[in-house]
Amino acid sequence: MTLSGDTLYGTTGSGGIAGNGTVFKINTDGTGFTNLYVFTGTPLTSFLTNSDGANPYAGLILSGDTLYGTTQNGGSAGAGFGTVFAVNTDGTDFTNLHSFTYFSDGAGPDAGLILSGNTLYGTASGGGLGRGTVFAVNTDGTGFTNLYSFKIPTSGGMSPQAGLVLSGYTLYGTAEFGGTTNSGTVFSLSFPPPMTIIPAGTNIILAWPTNFAGFDYTEFTLQSATNLDPAVWNTLSPARAVVNAQCTVTNVISGDQMFFRLSQ
Repeated sequence: MTLSGDTLYGTTGSGGIAGNGTVFKINTDGTGFTNLYVFTGTPLTSFLTNSDGANPYAGLILSGDTLYGTTQNGGSAGAGFGTVFAVNTDGTDFTNLHSFTYFSDGAGPDAGLILSGNTLYGTASGGGLGRGTVFAVNTDGTGFTNLYSFKIPTSGGMSPQAGLVLSGYTLYGTAEFGGTTNSGTVFSLSFPPPMTIIPAGTNIILAWPTNFAGFDYTEFTLQSATNLDPAVWNTLSPARAVVNAQCTVTNVISGDQMFFRLSQ
């Protein structure tokens, strides 16, 4: 559950008119119970699919007046592989932000979400390359990204059924199975900004994205060194420009070798 003031918000994995679960609120003194949203039924002609999702087994997160959560089943794709949804705290404006399709994005999200800026991060216990995924999606439903697919060999883990923790540019989580003894893993997933180096006459153009998977890289500083043993890093003085959502620095080619890195 999640708490805001004197109100608790939660989900039921089943029940409601269609038996597919609900989103509810209740005051901390036990009064004022309200079903904010009841998930719809699945058509007889379609296996487990519907417009909104089914079986929200995980908790919710609250941002402003909007609740965000996941359903393990239902949704409009495939055989009902689950959804990410949003609904206002008064029960209005329910939105299916994403319906999982299994292979490209994952299936069966069992855990809740975390929020950083306008990006939601979560896990799907199955799908992707077959062993689950870590994903990101914007709060308006755009920009869904499969950040990582768990796969065979399963040394990195498989079936991530719990939520994530974010620290800086690194997500941390757990997988129920896999690892060296197939007893599960604790994993981390980092997102350093990828940098490209393109020759341009007597210059080189160094570029990195302003944003990837919800992470803002515009304040990173470009540094250089002439060798790595030992490395003495110096901040480059050329002005940084933003072109087509890429931070770019044009630097004159000098010396036999030059190493570059991005620093926070």
